Amino acid sequence: MSEWKAKRFWKETTHEATEGGWTIRLDGRPVKTPAKVALVVPTEDLAKAIAAEWHAQEDVIQPLTMPFTRCANAAIDRVATQRDAVVEIIAAYGETDLLCYRAEQPNELIKRQAAAWDPILDWARETLNAELTTHSGVMFGTQPEAALRALFEHVDEMTPFQLSALHDLVAMSGSLVLGLAVTKGRIDSKTAWDMSRIDEEWQIEQWGRDEEADELAEKKREEFLRAEKLFRMV
Repeated sequence: MSEWKAKRFWKETTHEATEGGWTIRLDGRPVKTPAKVALVVPTEDLAKAIAAEWHAQEDVIQPLTMPFTRCANAAIDRVATQRDAVVEIIAAYGETDLLCYRAEQPNELIKRQAAAWDPILDWARETLNAELTTHSGVMFGTQPEAALRALFEHVDEMTPFQLSALHDLVAMSGSLVLGLAVTKGRIDSKTAWDMSRIDEEWQIEQWGRDEEADELAEKKREEFLRAEKLFRMV
């Protein structure tokens, strides 16, 4: 028995202002989230992006080709309904931030990490009031409570849609500091992605590239860059 698939049933896709923001309509009917909640987004730019995804669907609806729709669904159905827990999850990355764990050798890798990561940690200290400590090796190292509290407060000030975007930036890079640096305009997502890949690129230089791994990394990179686009739209 073949798997059931949702098919396109509408002709016209539109977006319009509504109470609390903007919504998308299919032949005049409002789109809802998987939890059957009205899909209402905070800005017209995001509504336009979501409407374009629905308009582009052909015979069979392909959710994987609708990243902004999926992000909006997550923000409404999951983040907004358990906001405090999401804030805790994101803020917890500060305890094991990628930028704080440094190689013990070789010297070239140590230098690359320091050149890329130290200025961002300096920025976090000066701008976010979060002075994090660095550690050599992979063993867990604690961070000052004052720094973690400062990082938590910067996360806690965000809306559910902003948190949805920040979560992707942080989870895919392994760094809360990099995620905040992108959302606050210190660096762009392309730079942050490259910074998060220093260790991987070093290994590639030593052992050569793997086509399958490169394809997977490129897909993740596209998602990472899209997370910044989402944040800028909300």
